[in-house]
Amino acid sequence: MATLKPFAALRPQPGLAARICELPYDVMSFEEARAMAAGNPLSFLHVSKPEIDLPPGVDLYSDAVYAKGKENFAKLIAQGALKQDAQPAFYLYRQIMGSHAQTGLVAAASCEEYLANLIKKHELTRVDKEADRVRHIETLDSQTGPVFLTYRAQPALDEFVAQRIAEKPEVDFTGKDGVRHTSWTVADAAGIKFIADQFAKIPFLYIADGHHRSAAAGRVYKSRKGAGHSGQFLTVIFPHNQMQILPYNRVLKDLNGLPPDALLQKLSVVFDIQPGGAPKPARKHELALFLGGKWSTLTFKPQFTATPDPIERLDVTILQQHVLAPLFGIDDPRTSKRINFVGGIRGTAELEKLVNSGEYACAFSLFPTSIEDLIQIADAGGIMPPKSTWFEPKLRDAMFCHLI
Repeated sequence: MATLKPFAALRPQPGLAARICELPYDVMSFEEARAMAAGNPLSFLHVSKPEIDLPPGVDLYSDAVYAKGKENFAKLIAQGALKQDAQPAFYLYRQIMGSHAQTGLVAAASCEEYLANLIKKHELTRVDKEADRVRHIETLDSQTGPVFLTYRAQPALDEFVAQRIAEKPEVDFTGKDGVRHTSWTVADAAGIKFIADQFAKIPFLYIADGHHRSAAAGRVYKSRKGAGHSGQFLTVIFPHNQMQILPYNRVLKDLNGLPPDALLQKLSVVFDIQPGGAPKPARKHELALFLGGKWSTLTFKPQFTATPDPIERLDVTILQQHVLAPLFGIDDPRTSKRINFVGGIRGTAELEKLVNSGEYACAFSLFPTSIEDLIQIADAGGIMPPKSTWFEPKLRDAMFCHLI
């Protein structure tokens, strides 16, 4: 069962939400964040990436960075830009990105259920990134970035949400990236009970995005257990059939000493190759390669996809095992300096730009991993390869904060 609790969110004054709420801290560089927050003292990037207010080159994990985040967070609260609700509630959070719309439930999920794997994971985490989020939560005494969860859609919940979002929203703004963010509050006793009862029937929740945030929340809970911690962490939970997954593409620094023709010859053992293909693959087990200023369509040969193992038949797995490791010498993509990953939101033009600049030698454009693959792998207790999924749109930090 999924135990969800309402909570009294700390959130922006509605008229200031567009100036305060920002993309997650980990989807932009220092330079990008500093430019985005320039001239806007209300930007939450001053809290989530406080190094932008310190001299360039500062150690991102220094005491000064966390202290600056705490100072900036307190300032937003003191001036009334962020204000805590008077009573616990659930919230509905809708995002519209082009023709895609998704509406999630904002709730406090159980740290105990996360630790017991009733909230299922599909990625490994890095200790340094976990430790960073632990310090951020501990210093602010708050979770300001929600964990992005999913569940198998339930008609009764779909109907309830549809009715509630037909009402007038409390917050409604469109970000500079064109994504519209809208929220409603469910504070009535009947609505709260209905949501809690419905989720109590759902056996598992699944982490879509936010493995480091959830791991950090679990660590803070264990360290504070019995010392006033609520036992909950901040989440936004979407039905699985509303999720939008974009590809996580690969760019390679070099061809591992191979001339382009020799590389293509070796790739032809793994793929059927069609020169002059489209930059975006059209289906699962199809990739696109940008090399020498041209795109080619690569289709895995059947013997490489004929496996019942859901992890082994992921395109990212097959690419790693049969191409990146043996042909490019990239045995561990987590640590190799010869590979980089580009979220699908940046488009294939970004891949062309990186290769044409000479910084990279070639690029692989992938077809997105499906949500069904993710759920199946998580149910089996499996771990997906790094950088398998890129979810869009991203949840905005500061739409809802959870004081612990």
